Amino acid sequence: MSKVAAQTHKIKPIAYLGPEGTFSQAAVLKQFGHDVPLNGCASIDDVFMEVEAGAADFGVVPVENSTEGAINNTQDCLVESNVRIVGEVIVPIEQNLMLQHNADITKIQTIASHSQSLAQCRDWLSSNWAETAQLECASNAAAAKLASDDNTVAAIAGAVAADIYGLEIAEAQIQDQKHNSTRFLVLANSTTQSSGSDKTSILIYTENKPGALFRVLEPFEMLQVSLTKIETRPSKKEVWEYVFFIDFEGHVDDEVIQQLFTRLGHCSAEIKVLGSYPSAIA
Repeated sequence: MSKVAAQTHKIKPIAYLGPEGTFSQAAVLKQFGHDVPLNGCASIDDVFMEVEAGAADFGVVPVENSTEGAINNTQDCLVESNVRIVGEVIVPIEQNLMLQHNADITKIQTIASHSQSLAQCRDWLSSNWAETAQLECASNAAAAKLASDDNTVAAIAGAVAADIYGLEIAEAQIQDQKHNSTRFLVLANSTTQSSGSDKTSILIYTENKPGALFRVLEPFEMLQVSLTKIETRPSKKEVWEYVFFIDFEGHVDDEVIQQLFTRLGHCSAEIKVLGSYPSAIA
């Protein structure tokens, strides 16, 4: 799915984790361009619901950060939802400390941001603002909006949020890892054709027996299918039962991937295909 494809026909507003000024919005603009209608949602769950209900043709949600790892909320929604992944976007993340132009930085009482953004700046905050209270917000843009209304609050967010909410950047690029980036998923109720450079995401439920993970991974080795990610989350079906999130190279229509699914069917309790989609260019 490309920018061109999205712009050649009228689409419904694209759902993303809002409000205006989030990195999720930056991912939307990178994938679809600046001429598409937008629908800033209050939560990741809301993005999934908008797409599943048909109120949005596409949704964009964060799924993992190079510093802090997986976004659990997104993974849980993928377990429950029937929407498909049709694309991925990688956005470099630069975090900034911002406050009102007339605010006295020595009187800042609270630093607000999304939990992931606070975590990405953990060392910097510990070194510079160890005694200052931290406030988790639904998004870093929501934190910027809060700072714009209260001169005792500083926000951690992207530079776009500073422009939108009229804030001054007091400290730039405060993330602990300078090569920090977040991977976003593009969601839809459709599927994509093979592009020749694709990735597939699946969920695998296994029985709670010794060697379950080995039996799941063995077909990938036998068929030389390259894994790009594997993670576990509680299945929420049974106590101490887990589901594997697996990303690998290839498209569901590829012959070797069809062979892979056949072999996986013999060693797992259930497979859920989340989608095949073009691999992102960083």
